[in-house]
Order: sequence, then structure tokens, then C-alpha cells
Amino acid sequence: MTEQHQHRSNTKLKQQNKPFKSKHLSKSSLRDKAKGKVERVSIKNQTTRGFSNKTDRRNAARLLQQKKREELFRKTKIFDGKDGTPKVIAVVALCADVDADDAVAKMFASVDQIPANKGTVLMTTDRFKQKLQFIPLQRNYIDIMDAAKVADFLLFVMSAVEEVDKFGEMVLAGIQSQGVPSVVATVSNLEITPAKKHSDIKKSLLSFTNHFFPDEAKVHALDNATETVNILRTMANQLPKSVHWRDTHPYMLAESVEFEENPSDPSLGTLKVTGYARGTHFQANRLVHLQNFGDFQLEKITSAPITHKVVRVSNGDGMDAEGIETVLDAPVPGEQDDLAAENEPDLLGNEQTWPTEEELMEAEERVKNMDPENRPERSFNSSVPKKVVRRVPKGTSNYQAAWIVDSDHESDDDIEDEDGDEDEHMDDDDLPSARNAENSDEEYEDLEEENEESTKDEEVYEDELDNEEEARQYAEYLAREKENRDDMEFPDEVEAPMDVPARVRFARYRALESFRTSSWDPYENLPLDYGKIFQFENFRRTKHRVMNQANEDGVLPGSHINLYIANVPRAVMDTYSASRPFIVFGLLQYEHKMGVINFVVTRNAEYDGIIKAKDPLVLHCGFRRFVVRPIFSQNSRSGKGTNNVHKSERFLQHGRSAVVTVYAPIQFGNLPVVLTKDSGDVNSPTLVATGTLMDADPRRIVAKRIILTGHPFKVHKRSATIRFMFFNPDDVWYYKSVELRTKLGRTGHIKESLGTHGYFKAQWDQQISMQDTIMMCLYKRVYPKWGTTLWINPDAGSTATQATAPIASSAESMDMD
Repeated sequence: MTEQHQHRSNTKLKQQNKPFKSKHLSKSSLRDKAKGKVERVSIKNQTTRGFSNKTDRRNAARLLQQKKREELFRKTKIFDGKDGTPKVIAVVALCADVDADDAVAKMFASVDQIPANKGTVLMTTDRFKQKLQFIPLQRNYIDIMDAAKVADFLLFVMSAVEEVDKFGEMVLAGIQSQGVPSVVATVSNLEITPAKKHSDIKKSLLSFTNHFFPDEAKVHALDNATETVNILRTMANQLPKSVHWRDTHPYMLAESVEFEENPSDPSLGTLKVTGYARGTHFQANRLVHLQNFGDFQLEKITSAPITHKVVRVSNGDGMDAEGIETVLDAPVPGEQDDLAAENEPDLLGNEQTWPTEEELMEAEERVKNMDPENRPERSFNSSVPKKVVRRVPKGTSNYQAAWIVDSDHESDDDIEDEDGDEDEHMDDDDLPSARNAENSDEEYEDLEEENEESTKDEEVYEDELDNEEEARQYAEYLAREKENRDDMEFPDEVEAPMDVPARVRFARYRALESFRTSSWDPYENLPLDYGKIFQFENFRRTKHRVMNQANEDGVLPGSHINLYIANVPRAVMDTYSASRPFIVFGLLQYEHKMGVINFVVTRNAEYDGIIKAKDPLVLHCGFRRFVVRPIFSQNSRSGKGTNNVHKSERFLQHGRSAVVTVYAPIQFGNLPVVLTKDSGDVNSPTLVATGTLMDADPRRIVAKRIILTGHPFKVHKRSATIRFMFFNPDDVWYYKSVELRTKLGRTGHIKESLGTHGYFKAQWDQQISMQDTIMMCLYKRVYPKWGTTLWINPDAGSTATQATAPIASSAESMDMD
């Protein structure tokens, strides 16, 4: 028999299509994600051939399944059984004609119970085998925001008669910005409406709810006992949605609060707070935060008796059978976090001894170079060292001295133009009033007489200001409007003053050859405030270490404990009310220290006001609130570059994200950030911007840019005569090495000065147009305003004293990981 030849196809000849590469998820991927499907993670130790065999794939799937089960068990075990940790349910009334206490009463009535008291109340039923803790909230914005931070479920109560008012919409927007737990939507007053309209009312309310919470599929009726029982069953059986930033910190909703005064100082004492530990582990070595009062140390953490039938014991950390209070954790001397928030700057650190011979020779050389005829060309690019300087403060390095020029003609106060430069600022006296702009003096007098006669019989508005104050505020409003318009139309453009040399007026500014790559020392000429802050050598590595340590030691979540907080002002107890949520948040290591904190925010599209840098704003960061004066900078998509320099923004504009930089206590985790403006009413704050925490990096350089502009006077091929940029020849020679640009994209440099009025000849890469604008960019580093303070809720009581938030600055590195 002859052997039969078997043909094998050549794999190289097979058609191989490129894989589909999409920047966005496909519809099927989105559908699978919505169903809860999770992509498998490839095993770490793959074979050298680049793929795993069947056994490896099976083991990887088994490990992934085991990991998911452990995570689910960890989240649900603290709620297991009727003796487990109660689920916290915050009840929020979104309409004026519904009441949160009435909604809680209907919940209890559906299971044949009556609330034991008003305020926070606990429901224990054998039917659902779980405990539910209700917090009925009054229409107080701050209380609702605080309760939403610790709630497992948010029960929104709407009306079938009235629409959700402005306060209700503001509450929903605020909850969205800080993180949303599980949500249940309900409707009340449905029985007083016609039965045939019930379905339409529910559909309308569901459409409104889905605008804020798209996952909600039903609106329940509180007037129907059957639906109310279904609400309770849903909350008892459903696993609460995880809020990541909250779960990385320990926190507690207080059940009871007691105060024991200090015998030596009656104004201070020990505060005993009882409740269930939640989030991560409470540790006695770490600090705790009390709203409106600041951060405090712990004396000890003990177990607390549980008042219901069966006593729950957790890993030996709970109460014993007789209910004896035992110490679960106590601070270790030398390891407990202190209350020092700021470094003490060394004011003598910049002192210098007698000048050396080298420095004296350099000084003689400077004197010789004062003659304009012998003036060398100065390079103003930061990448080129500067050899000619005039006056150097004591203690400055050679690098720092390279940017210091002689400023005998102006003091530090004269050139301190934080964000409103003198060339960009207009005095109130220079602003024309609306009446003077349209009427002559005679017409104005006639109008005044007519106005006086017409207002004799009119009532005077009680909040009306006097004429001088009204005129001052109106002039200030016009000035801010003009600055905002100029910033949008002509960003960073300034005009050199005619009476002051440009080299003096802009002495603190420098030129950069490349904004992204030119070297800029982040420790150069820092303000004194930077001597008070703390700095990490590696923020990301320290963050991971600190957050991992928070899960290793301390009291387990779900334990019923007592927190003994030391040296608490009596005002905390005087302002305590059982009808309002009292929350204790635990801090991680270093979170009391001050630093330079950066946030990425997006402006609220519904707010039309002007937001200028260094205006006072209220910063809601996680569970803490501060009054800050931030600066804004661009959120660079290309990253921080090689020099970590970012352009500052004078105003927070619509349509683009920005980075907010403030002095504030250090924070870890992906915390939500909300910026609000004080409107005078604590229940109606103005939402300005929302975002998230970026990092705590004092090395981030925020550079303010100014653009000196000029205009072509004569153009001949690639050479052109420029005017109106400078007004004396010395300024031309001083800025000779700085690169010039035009708005149409041409680049060039100064060749020589012409005449005595600041004209100069410039050479360009291509011929420029007579309609083009010549630009020279200069930069100066800016810093946020010092003076961050803890925000105090005015409704918390008049006895609450203003606390000052820690200020951050560091000459030393706090963590050397």
C-alpha cells in the first residue's frame, strides 16, 4: 500500500485580522458589567510560553472565587443575626409637607411597634432577624450631610401633593457629591389623592429620583402597610452599598454621650461615647475628630454592654456574660499621635557668615558691569546659569541668587501682587459709575430731584445700604466682572507701566525656555509658611503603609464599644442633642499634620458667580470642614512634566477641571471634596465645585504667568521693529535673551534696542504680519493663603468656640519609607 499524503495548511498563510481596539466599552461589555460580571485576573506566575494550561486557569478561577466569598463574608458578618450590628437608616424629608418622624412611626406601625422616643431609635424584630437603627432628620442641611456619611441606607420621603422644593434638590446634589450609600425612595400623603392618579404620581416621582440615582427602580408608598413591610424586608436582607472613602476610616454613630469634667480644669473633661465601631479598626494610638471642635486623643477603648437579650461577643473583645467593661485598646507611650499640627520654622536657618573672597570678587564684577556699554547679554532662560546679579539676601544659594535682581526702587510690599497685580488692578475711584457714564452733571442733578420726589411716599427697605456703601460694593462688583471678562478674553496679558521700569515692576518674574522641561527648584525662596508644614518623601508609599496598618491592629468593626476622649471642651456636651446625629470619626496616622493639599475639582454648572483665587471658601473634605483661601491651577492632561510646573488660574472657569491647592490637614484615601460659599444661611450654602483628593505634594509648583505684549511698527522680511512692549532701552537690554512669540505662532528674539522710547528690532523664524501681536511670557511661583480654620456650624450652639486648623509646612521629611 502506498502511503497517503496528509496536507497541513501553513499557519503563516492564514488571514489574521487586527484585534478590535476601542477606547470605550461596547454595549455588551456595559451590559455584562451591569449584571455584576467580573473579568478574571490573570495569574501572576505564568509560564514562559506566555499562556497558562488548564490546571492553572482552574486554580486562578478558584482563587478568585474564594477571594470574592471572603470579601462578601467580611462585609456581611457584622450584620448577621438579630444581635449583630444594626444597619443605620437616615430618613430625609425632601418636601416641606412631609415629616421624617412620621415616616419612622409608619415603619414601626407596620410591624406592630411604637418608637421608644423621638430622634435616633432602634428597631429589633424577630421577623427579619436583624436590627435597624433609624435617624429621622429635620430639614437641616449640615445634619443631613453628616448622617449621610455614616448611613447604610438613605430613606427619602417625598410628597404626593407638593413637589420637591429647592432645599430638597440641594440636599440631593450634596449627597451626590460626597458619596451615595444605598437609596430607598418613598412617597407619603398618597391616600389624600385620587386612586386613579397613584400610578402617575409614582411614575413622576420615579423619573425625578432617577435623575439623581439612576439605579432606583421603584417608589414605595409609606401609607400602604404592605409596601412598608417590603421596605423593611429589603433593607434587612440587602447588603448596603460600600462607600470606599468612608470604609477606609473608623467611624461611630453615638448611641449615648457622657461627660466627666477634669477636677483641675472644669472647662475640660473626658467624653465617653458609646456605639458600634464601623469602617476600619479603631486604634487608641490614633486621634479622633469631633465636628465643630477638632481633633482629640483617646484615653482608652473599652467594651460596652448590649442592652438587648443576647450579649454579642466578638473574638473575645466583647462583654463577658456578666457585662463587665473590659479594656480593648489603650495608647502606648511614645507611639500615640500628638496634637502638634505645625512645625516650628527655624528662623535662623538662612543666616550666613561673613562673605567669602569669591563673593567679594563677584561683587566687584557686578559694579563693573553696571555700565550699559559693557552690559553683557543676559540669558533669562532658567536652564542657563546667570552670572550677573545685583543684590543677594543672606543665606541664598547660587541657584536662588541667579533670579534676584536689584530692587532698590521698590520694597517687598510694593511688588507683592498675590493674584491681583497692580497693572491688572483698578482702583474704585477709577471706575465710572453707571449714572456718570450716561448722564451729565446737570442731568444727574435733575434725576436726583425726581427720584427724591418719587420716593417720598415709598417705604424704605429694611436691609437697604447707605449710598456710600452701595456705591463701594457696586464698584467692587464691576471691577471683579471686568477682571473675569479680561481673564477669559485676554488671559494673562498685562501692559508694562510707563512710569516704572519693567525690570523693576516684574522683578520677581522669570522666563522659561520650556514650561514643561526647564528646571525649577521646588525649594527655592519658599515663604515662611512652608517652614510650618509636613512633607512626605514618598506620599503614595506612605499612604499604602498607613492604610494597611489601619486594618491590622485595634478594635474590630462591629464591636459595641466605649470611646474615652481626653481633654474635650465642655462646650461639646453643652451643644449635644440626642435628636441630632453625633458622629466620631477616627483619623489615620499623620492626618492631623498640616500640609499642602491638592484637589481636582470641576465647577458647578448651575453657579454663575465669580470664583477668584484666594477668595474664602468652605472646604468639605471627607468628614472634615475648613475655611480655606485656595489657589487654582491647570489640571494638566500630560501629567506634571519633568519639572512639576503648572500654570495658575486667576478664576475658576466653567467647562474645565482645575487643581485646587490649599494649606490643610493631610488626608489619605480617595476622599470626596465639595467647595461651597457662605451665603449667610447655613441651610442654603452655595455649591461652587466638587471633586476628589489628588495628593499632598508641596513640591508642585503653581506658576503665575504674565504676557507682555507689543505691536509691529515696521516689518522687513524676517526682521521687524516692535514698540509698546517696553518704554526705555534698559528694559530692552535686560530682557534681550527672552524668547518672543506671536499669537499666530511665530518665534523670534530681540536683536538690539532702537532709540530711547523702548523700540527694538527683532529677528523671526518667518515673516510676521502687521496685524500680529508680539508676546513675551514671564512666570512667578504663587502660594495659597495661610490661615486655614475649622468651620464651625452656627446651629451647633453659641458655646462652640472657633478652632484653628493645623498649618502645614516642613523642612524635614516626616516619613522616610
